[in-house]
Amino acid sequence: MKIKFHFIALLVFGSVLSSCEKDDLEYQNEFENSRKAMLDFKESSNNSYKYVVPGGSVLVSFGWESTITVTHGKVTQRHFRYTSTEGLSDNVPQEELEWVENENEINSHEHTSAAYAWTLDEIYDKAQQEWLVNRKNVKIYFEAENNGLISSCGYVEDGCMDDCFNGINIKSIEAL
Repeated sequence: MKIKFHFIALLVFGSVLSSCEKDDLEYQNEFENSRKAMLDFKESSNNSYKYVVPGGSVLVSFGWESTITVTHGKVTQRHFRYTSTEGLSDNVPQEELEWVENENEINSHEHTSAAYAWTLDEIYDKAQQEWLVNRKNVKIYFEAENNGLISSCGYVEDGCMDDCFNGINIKSIEAL
């Protein structure tokens, strides 16, 4: 009898915990649907793909983009380039306007506007553990307009005026 009671208590406690976890994530259903689409995409692409992360500033007119290449589940290249240099300082060296990192160099260019090179698995983990977590004083965003895969995911703190998005925007994702 004692074993039955402990088993039932464990089931009740487990269901309470799992319901709390779901309540802690904004856009739970949309996120789960997108994660399923991501898993299907990884399978159909042999976990080899590239995605483009655009960037820019509300305050200035120049923009940039980072293209991340993943081969068999491992980041193999990060390519950064300015897409518009209007308003950018004239003394920026040419090698900082566009560059490529391969294999062992990935994420070696520090203090740049380039997107960090993550796999889709890492992006979805970060979304679940950080960007979509309900918290006070923020507005949370989630869109899955890349054939069901994340296109925008993150949050903005209330009262922030410019360039305050914490998360990722993905312009495109395509299989290799």
